[in-house]
Amino acid sequence: MERGNCDSDRAAHPGVFLSRGSGKSDPQPAGRSLDFPVSVVLPAGGTGERTGLQTPKQFCSFLGRPLISYTIQAFERVSWIQSIVVAVAKENMDLMTDIIQRFQHRKVRAVPGGSTRHRSICSGVLALREKEQEGKERLALDRPKVVIIHDAVRPFVEEDFLYKIAMAAKEQGAAGAIRPLVSTVIATTSEGYLDHSLERAKYRASEMPQGFRYDVIYQAYQRCTESDFEFGTECLHLALQYCGTNAKLIEGPPTLWKVTYKRDLAAAESIIKETLSRSACIVTGGSAQAAALADALQKAVGALDMELDIIPELKGDNGRYLLKEWNFIQVSVSHPCLSGVDALLADLEAANRALLHPLVVIWVHLSGSDELSISRSMAKHVAIMDLGSAAKLRNILLYGIQLHQSESPRMGITSQT
Repeated sequence: MERGNCDSDRAAHPGVFLSRGSGKSDPQPAGRSLDFPVSVVLPAGGTGERTGLQTPKQFCSFLGRPLISYTIQAFERVSWIQSIVVAVAKENMDLMTDIIQRFQHRKVRAVPGGSTRHRSICSGVLALREKEQEGKERLALDRPKVVIIHDAVRPFVEEDFLYKIAMAAKEQGAAGAIRPLVSTVIATTSEGYLDHSLERAKYRASEMPQGFRYDVIYQAYQRCTESDFEFGTECLHLALQYCGTNAKLIEGPPTLWKVTYKRDLAAAESIIKETLSRSACIVTGGSAQAAALADALQKAVGALDMELDIIPELKGDNGRYLLKEWNFIQVSVSHPCLSGVDALLADLEAANRALLHPLVVIWVHLSGSDELSISRSMAKHVAIMDLGSAAKLRNILLYGIQLHQSESPRMGITSQT
């Protein structure tokens, strides 16, 4: 396998950022769970020389947040992942600790990495073992059955693919992501001439994530040589060479691409911005009339390549929408009660959804003829403005749209922000 990244993958869109949406082609993994503990190791000790920036790429910020925080969030939102270890250079330990605290990452701890990629991964793997030895009573709970190793600068990993890697790692001992090669690999002579080329169809690019049973990757690092630590790059090769574990290779989606160059940071920012603007969850409150209006909204935006899901309330299984990078539309008909909006804002605040970037909530109200009173209308406008002002302090942008259905066929529309 040739380890590499394909420039053609740069244009690939990850769909719903950092979590699968209600996609039509792939099964929704939100209800999946694993009956064995899984942990993650993120090596993040690199200097990012190829970006040409003074700041290592994993700590470069866009939309007010460092790249590594986006990657961490992708794993934190997977319910069956119990812990994440980030291995960073010693001089960046304080910076990483600050990121964990500032963005309220809950499953993460930072450990000092090493001078090479393999040394950093080994530090993370050993840290998982050290954690289990803190107390004998925590031994069974803390020790992971499977460890997923992933690059800190690949923020668009999806839960359904992580599930495939974790399951294959448990069954086979090791598993890794691969992608087709789009460029022919050639060998050159010492004089700089063509020696030979490889048949592209027979080879694949080795990508991340990779998964291992804990005992396999631990033993591989215990047995590998100093040369492996200094010059090796492929964890799957260590598992094969030192443990005899042949990895199951799984073709991954094109969204596994890695932020390598400065232009990739701009591409990642563009993808996140686009995704945030084209997905929303419509909450109807269980009203049949509100559901009918929501259906009309869903059909109206169908041609705009937007994804709208309609749910009665954010409870039970529907609570998963609070963990998605989606905006929200609260729909009400006839009764202009703001309690539903207030409850939605409280749920979003409890989930820390607006901590990282502004979140948009739109209240759409279809009023009847009994709401024509000027005093009622003014009171409603003042209430939504007060609620919006309070929400803005929590980084939530609240908009109110009032639709008036008159007795005539025409509909008058007013809006209040």
